[in-house]
Amino acid sequence: MFIEENENGLIYMRSTVIGAKHAFTTRFGGVSGGEFAALNLGSNRGDDPACVRENYRRVCALFGVDENGAAVTNQVHKAEVRVVTSADRHACLGPVPYEADGIVTAEKGLPVFCFTADCVPVLLWDAEGRAAGAVHCGWRSSVGDILAHALAGMASLGAEAESIRAAIGPAIGRCHFETDDDVPDAIEAWLGDTEGLFDRRPDGKTMVDLRAANARRLVQLGVPAENIDVSGECTFCSHDKYWSHRYTRGRRGSQAAVIML
Repeated sequence: MFIEENENGLIYMRSTVIGAKHAFTTRFGGVSGGEFAALNLGSNRGDDPACVRENYRRVCALFGVDENGAAVTNQVHKAEVRVVTSADRHACLGPVPYEADGIVTAEKGLPVFCFTADCVPVLLWDAEGRAAGAVHCGWRSSVGDILAHALAGMASLGAEAESIRAAIGPAIGRCHFETDDDVPDAIEAWLGDTEGLFDRRPDGKTMVDLRAANARRLVQLGVPAENIDVSGECTFCSHDKYWSHRYTRGRRGSQAAVIML
């Protein structure tokens, strides 16, 4: 179950399946203005850097670190997953020296971030406390099997699939994720079993449930279904609460999914 939290005006969602400190941020609680109001964590979309830095400071404060104290993804819609340590702490607004749509860690006290604005954010946590991860599951990274790479990264840190808990956060829902045939075809090649994931229309378009597709892949990878929590919130429908690339036609900020051991 997902629960809305409010800490010092910063509104975020958390999942009851994850025992570690974590957050799926919303648009609420930041200082950005105009089309970026108010909690924008995207540093390359035209927002005032001073506002973005303050937004990071507020989110990082939830985890007891400053704005330079987290590790972040550098997302390119591929399936690369990186194991990060304290050496990967990110200088806020500075360049990220690697490309990875998912990051996993065994380091205590290191928040790890991924970013979305319709794509599917997945937070992973080993209930034995051995590893955690943040994974950006756009459709391309999903069909590239980024979740398999993330679980392999966690396994390299000692985590086992049956002890992993997964929270699949707010993302564009089947109601608004309209695609051409390339997307459902790629998902079918990736998953095999796609029953219930698509609504094919007579005009040749398909409505796709990407959150459910990623939940199904986690089960295929050995994560127990009861350990997987899926948000029911659509970022397009709830564009006043979440950033939605499709709703704003690209004029938007970014939210984050964050977890820390």
